[in-house]
Amino acid sequence: MSSSLSLSIASFGSAVWRADQLGCPLGTTVATGFPKLDAEFPGGGWPVGAISEILQAQNGQHEWRLLLPVLRRAASGPVALVGAPYMPFGPGLAALDFDARRLLLVDAATPSARLWAVEQTMRCAAVAATLAWLPQVRPEQLRRLQTVAHTHNKLLFVLRPAQAVAESSPAVLRILALTQQGSDALLVHILKRRGPPLEHPLSLPVGNARMAALMALTGERDALDCLATAA
Repeated sequence: MSSSLSLSIASFGSAVWRADQLGCPLGTTVATGFPKLDAEFPGGGWPVGAISEILQAQNGQHEWRLLLPVLRRAASGPVALVGAPYMPFGPGLAALDFDARRLLLVDAATPSARLWAVEQTMRCAAVAATLAWLPQVRPEQLRRLQTVAHTHNKLLFVLRPAQAVAESSPAVLRILALTQQGSDALLVHILKRRGPPLEHPLSLPVGNARMAALMALTGERDALDCLATAA
């Protein structure tokens, strides 16, 4: 009986997803810039028209190292930053081949204002991608953002604290990014994807010689990625 059922399921081909296999994305994807990460993401990249949720211990710690490759690959329109914890450091971004003039900073202090701003950026046809720092957000609010992202076919990255790891989320892709001690690598735990659980974290090389030289010249070696605090 089980063998005949397996044969029947197999006859549907890619139309049927098996939970022990990496699923196909529901839409298009954009390569992450990290081959090891692409190999573990459904469709080989960040999903377009869906939430990609990134958890980290501290705001501003890893998002730029992780996302700059895809932001360079995204359409040439503005990249909206909603509730960014730091002002972008233009020379640092330029050292990583990203034009800071593409950034659209949206200062929204309250959780409700941030949610409204995120929706508006996704409704704007010119905006290529949105990065939203949402430390306080409920699952139903994320579901609404997921619907808007799908409707307008946008790249949406939601940045949340690591403490939210135990909370439910409608994000189709959810990861935890941590610093790998004693190296320039980034440890990425894939918490949720359309596919089997990934037992071990991925170690991604995120060091950049040009950035290191720039930080040494400016005395900003303790700066978080390529951001500088407003202070």
